[in-house]
Amino acid sequence: MEGMVRRLSRRSLLVSGLATARLIAASTKGTAFPPDTSRYPDPTTELEVFRLTDPTYSSTLPAYYNRAISRNSAAMLFCCDRDGSPQAFRLDLKSGQEKQLTQTKELDGSSLTLTPDNRSFCYFAGRTLYITSMSSLSERKLYEIPEGWERSGMSVGPDGTHATFIERRGGASRLRAVTLGQGSARTVWESPFEMSDPIARPMRAQILYRQGDQSLWLVNSDGTQNRQIKTAEGRVGPANWTPDGKTILYLNLPADPTQLNAIREQTPDTNTDKLVAKTSQFAHFGFNHDSSVFVGASRNRASPTVLLLLRVTRREFSLCEHKASRPEMTAPIFSPDSQRIYFQSDRHGKPAIYSMHVEKLVEKTDVEG
Repeated sequence: MEGMVRRLSRRSLLVSGLATARLIAASTKGTAFPPDTSRYPDPTTELEVFRLTDPTYSSTLPAYYNRAISRNSAAMLFCCDRDGSPQAFRLDLKSGQEKQLTQTKELDGSSLTLTPDNRSFCYFAGRTLYITSMSSLSERKLYEIPEGWERSGMSVGPDGTHATFIERRGGASRLRAVTLGQGSARTVWESPFEMSDPIARPMRAQILYRQGDQSLWLVNSDGTQNRQIKTAEGRVGPANWTPDGKTILYLNLPADPTQLNAIREQTPDTNTDKLVAKTSQFAHFGFNHDSSVFVGASRNRASPTVLLLLRVTRREFSLCEHKASRPEMTAPIFSPDSQRIYFQSDRHGKPAIYSMHVEKLVEKTDVEG
């Protein structure tokens, strides 16, 4: 009997060891996971909705102004905590297979962004900025936030040469730029106020940022000509450059709650601002490559839906319910070819990523290199 107990004990230890080994293997970068994709008809529109990730763990998109979808619309970069800590993952949008790309501590999922050539991606983990090769997954440290400072936001410019982010200390802020080649850092602009959400301007050496939720500012990349740009009265919601860099599209949130939220367009070169369309109370929005169609998430409690809005007609079309606990979290975006939309919601548990095909509703757009 004693010998049997010893054999069972050794067997239990072996099984336990194998289970531990599998768990460790499953939580290392480079590990591939089978698809979690499921589909269902939306109860309101009966259109087909794809849930791309499992809501038993949290999966989130990067910041809305960062590159989450590859230029050929075939893969997605996102953050997931399926191994117990936030890590970067790649989702093959054709097969649904997921691949873990990092094994690091304190990864900030909102900072994830593909480089313009899609060969690498950047992110902050704790106080450190990294760049990682998509093919080899070899990572390189670029920069570390100095002691006494805290970071806010991060994006990589359309030319792929710099990462920009905000460093804060007390009530003051500074806009920083770090080269992706050598990791050389410099201060672009310093402000006694809190800055956030730096976004480099396409085709121009300028950076857009905001102060609080009331104003947008623009500064040259060499730190000259810092100025506030004209926006409509009320709060400034999500804002982003059009792909050609000529204008900024932003969500205007009027102080009067009885007024409708509106998409507006600002032209910095002439400092003019105009209405694009009023919305059914969008809480967040995105637009396709030629900014002819918008996708928004309504904050209307009676109708928490994701909608398309056509610029030319200013008409909306309901796609599906999002039922997110916070409508702002949905952050809907288009694929580069405008054939799919993506958004996030916690309607089925923890935050998950959802998709819908819209090729029958939106014309395909070409993405220039």
